[in-house]
Amino acid sequence: MADDSAARARTAIAGNAAAVSARAGAGVAVLGCAIALVNRLTVRRLPESAAVIEPITVCVPARDEVRRLPELIGDLRAQSGAPRLQVLILDDASTDGTAAAAEKAIDGDPRFIVIRSDTEPEPGWTGKAAACARLADAVDTAVVIFLDADVRIAPGAIAAAVAELRRGRAALVSPWPRQDAGSVAEALVQPLLCWSWASTLPVAVANRSLRPSTAVACGQFLVFDTAAYRAAGGHAAVAASPTEDLDIARAVRRGGGHTALVAAGPLARTRMYRGAAELDAGYTRWLWSAYGGSPIAAAAVGSVAALAYVVAPLAAVAGRGGTRRAGILGYAAAVTTRLLARSLESGRSSTRADIVAALAHPVSIIAYTALSIRSHLAYRRGTLGWKGRSLPRG
Repeated sequence: MADDSAARARTAIAGNAAAVSARAGAGVAVLGCAIALVNRLTVRRLPESAAVIEPITVCVPARDEVRRLPELIGDLRAQSGAPRLQVLILDDASTDGTAAAAEKAIDGDPRFIVIRSDTEPEPGWTGKAAACARLADAVDTAVVIFLDADVRIAPGAIAAAVAELRRGRAALVSPWPRQDAGSVAEALVQPLLCWSWASTLPVAVANRSLRPSTAVACGQFLVFDTAAYRAAGGHAAVAASPTEDLDIARAVRRGGGHTALVAAGPLARTRMYRGAAELDAGYTRWLWSAYGGSPIAAAAVGSVAALAYVVAPLAAVAGRGGTRRAGILGYAAAVTTRLLARSLESGRSSTRADIVAALAHPVSIIAYTALSIRSHLAYRRGTLGWKGRSLPRG
């Protein structure tokens, strides 16, 4: 009899704990959904058409980009509304014929200059920061734009981005490109980039703030007032950072300059990684630095995400009564949040692929957690690298 009572007590305690966890997780998911809805309604989008007359320099760092760089060059040659555009491309010690492919795509266009570099970054620098700094040294215009080779842009994207910079008081505008996916792994993980800030940060408020902690930026497409860029220290200020985009935005804010995130889809899109192996290597190189580089902070954030986006869906399937209802609410909120974030970055209605990826959100969170653990382990072992280069320890 006593054993039966103890067993019933343990079952009741476990049931209560499950109910509390499901409700707490659902609460977090619903809050994230509310923030995402606010962002979907309030985040500015690049204007569909614009024209600017001031000189603009676009800087493109490229290492082993023979496949993707020619497409970006084609997009840049087709730009409208920016008649005083010049483009500097740095072939960063590529081994795949990037420079030759660039020259062929340029086809004698005098607005383009290809700079070849065979030198490795100095100690304490990442390759991208070093390449961007070298390009910036050659800039003599009042606006400088940094574009990654894997970005595709519509004909009016550059003019629209500069018009957005000059519209307000921002020293830096970061147009957020639509993140495309070509594999299951990419579809699971890549949408988390936009979702991570869309579900946690009211962007319209953050854009008016000078708090470095609320800055959001995407290094694939950065638009600077050149004087503000140099006042913040340029890429030299973030030489060793694995997330130089966020850190340079924070440096601008610490110097008193405003930064602004705007949605760029459908004017800009990118496929950052191609396939599971490249995605794994790409995230492993920098995820350790999230949340201040603290494994404890990363574990805390991961625990909250698991509670909201893994435990709650499990409760929807395995729970009963109020626990199940809380789980269903949490899962529905999570799926809705993913779709809102996807709509925010893409500027279009959800596709079937978007819906399937959103329904698989618990799997996305598990995949992200695994990548975070791998990144922290690689950092501790000193094995971080990217494109054949070891990365400095921050």
